[in-house]
Amino acid sequence: MPPIPPLFVLPVPPTLSASSTGQGAQGSFVCTQAAPQVYLLSFSSPPDNRLVPIFNQTFLLALDIIEHRLPRGVVITTSSINKFYSNGLDFENAIKDPNFFPNSLFPLWRRLITYPMPTIALMNGHAFAGGLMTAMMHDYRIMNPHKGFLCLNELDFGAALQPAMASVFRVKLSMTTFRNMVLESKRFPALDALKEGIIDGVGSVDETLKFISEMKLTQKAQGKSYGQIKEELYREIVKDLDEAAETRGKLAGRDLDRSRRDLEARRRVDDYQAVVQRAKL
Repeated sequence: MPPIPPLFVLPVPPTLSASSTGQGAQGSFVCTQAAPQVYLLSFSSPPDNRLVPIFNQTFLLALDIIEHRLPRGVVITTSSINKFYSNGLDFENAIKDPNFFPNSLFPLWRRLITYPMPTIALMNGHAFAGGLMTAMMHDYRIMNPHKGFLCLNELDFGAALQPAMASVFRVKLSMTTFRNMVLESKRFPALDALKEGIIDGVGSVDETLKFISEMKLTQKAQGKSYGQIKEELYREIVKDLDEAAETRGKLAGRDLDRSRRDLEARRRVDDYQAVVQRAKL
């Protein structure tokens, strides 16, 4: 029996930075039907599925096609690269581009968190930083039990957490788990992630299809208010994503206030040391 052709394929051109290092290769989003009304969206953007603008744009288009051209159902996203679900942002380029967060990354996350069908991130490998945040924007998460870690390692490379990045963890996880993630850069293998409620199950495509069947997600996907209910369920997350542009100004003001308080603290220390020095004389 010949293989069943994909429902659609979207190319992801290599980025200029990846091409210049010789690591660039043609990527793609391939949508197949894993079961009736269950869409498996497999992506690859070598070497590690970075969330660069062209990847985000293609991801959005794939979600649009599924919603507007296919019968309502369940969307599973996974990686065709065995080692990584996603290694997060191209951080240096992301922070240089003032449009990246409000016009590229956050619109993708808003689309996922309010998508009008059930979504499942099937994490076959590592999901670090922004990659894990993207998985958290799905309704459910299933993880390979044999390899891969989940980690928020912003502390390791000196990145702050913007409100639109942090709120999904506050809403979906316990504060203790979130604290251990961000202040310890703790790496969670699958079984630990399951225990902490970060994921909803372990396995591969077969186990994910079983999960969908047990949860009756295909039937639930037919509800016309599915997306509206998600907007209310996750309204704190949606609010932070929608206000991201305004938040940039608030964060800048917070940075200035932090610098002011730091300067005041240094002056207090200088005054104290001056007193101690005079006492010694």
